[in-house]
Amino acid sequence: MIKRFIVICITIIGSAAFAQQGTSSPYSFYGIGSLKFKGTVENQSMGGIGVYLDSIHFNLKNPASYAGNPLEGPYFNGESRPVKFTVAGTMTSTTLKSNSGEETAGSAIFDYLAVSVPIGKFGVGFGLLPFTSVGYGLDDINDDGNIVNRYGGEGGLNRVFAGFGYQITEKLSFGMDFNYNFGNIQNDALEVQYTSDGDIVQYQTREYNRSDLSGLNLNFGLNYKTMVSDKLELSATATFAPGSKLNSNNEREYATVTVDATTLETTATSSTIEFDLEAVNLKNTKLTLPATVSFGIGLGDPKSWFVGTEYTFQNSSDFSNPIFSNQISSFENSSKIAVGGFYIPDYNAFSGYYNRIVYRAGVHFENTGLVIKDESINEFGISFGLGLPVGNRSIFSNANLGLEFGKRGTTNQNLIQENFINFNLSLSLNSRWFEQRKYN
Repeated sequence: MIKRFIVICITIIGSAAFAQQGTSSPYSFYGIGSLKFKGTVENQSMGGIGVYLDSIHFNLKNPASYAGNPLEGPYFNGESRPVKFTVAGTMTSTTLKSNSGEETAGSAIFDYLAVSVPIGKFGVGFGLLPFTSVGYGLDDINDDGNIVNRYGGEGGLNRVFAGFGYQITEKLSFGMDFNYNFGNIQNDALEVQYTSDGDIVQYQTREYNRSDLSGLNLNFGLNYKTMVSDKLELSATATFAPGSKLNSNNEREYATVTVDATTLETTATSSTIEFDLEAVNLKNTKLTLPATVSFGIGLGDPKSWFVGTEYTFQNSSDFSNPIFSNQISSFENSSKIAVGGFYIPDYNAFSGYYNRIVYRAGVHFENTGLVIKDESINEFGISFGLGLPVGNRSIFSNANLGLEFGKRGTTNQNLIQENFINFNLSLSLNSRWFEQRKYN
């Protein structure tokens, strides 16, 4: 039964990975796309907090999680932490609401693949995850109800990371991630012309832009844990990602195209002209990734329950790249506050499978930093999740299910409000690669 369940999980995640339309948000039109949540399904199911770190779950938000003390409990006898492997995917259903109507869209995406290996007081981690995602189709309609411009975009940035953690003292650990970001963003715009009789003319003009981006950035993390009473443990975390630069190699071309009069889909291209971006110093540009800092604190009974909160601030007003600029949008500093936690009836129960399930919940409020027509784009979300034990109970592997309901944006100024539902699925698998010999 467990093996079948794991196969089903991998199949669903694999399907999401191959689909890889990571968003259907019109707000991905701006900047370098919609930022993807950097964290595990476990984090996201608790409102997005990353303040809880333990030895059997990966934590993508804080590289200090790679380090740790020897495991305690009847199964481990003080042995080293297990090797941690995690993989996840997300399916999203979004209702796009404007003053003129509603439309439903869906997307699926591979979320992350990561491995962490213990090496004494050290630990290393590496993996792959999406950083931003672009996927939209927008129509600009005039007062007569005719489409005058059609916009479309796809692509996004991925992130490969490798890092290490070190257990400085019994209570304090430190970590650092090296991130390489890469990918491309493609945008096109079709200008639709009509005859005096209101018919679509035979030839239309289409603009196509592509930017190939790459660059490095760092992420530092601290984790502090201490018992404040016989049963209560205090956890505190801090992370900092300094500002960095991405290289952007850009191209732009204009084409005369023939379109279907009903669908406006391009049926033929008659001529293409490549715009000389070098002449206007836009062929190769630098994109500024703003600095990000977060602080978290929480309290709980280890392996029983936990409640925590986390505040994240990003200097988003520093974001810049001339090739992505437009006149109706800008960026302000962004912030996010999240509250969440978990409950386990009895993690060490000898009978009663449901006693070992992890129940998670959380909520978050976020100012995304994007400003359109003087309207700040905010987001609210409430999430729930389950951690289902699978496999050998001595290494505490689980399949994690998450469900998030949220709202992003506004209908003010003829903008779009997104009401979304995210379904998350991950496998968090632990393995004993290195076992201490009990006898000669």
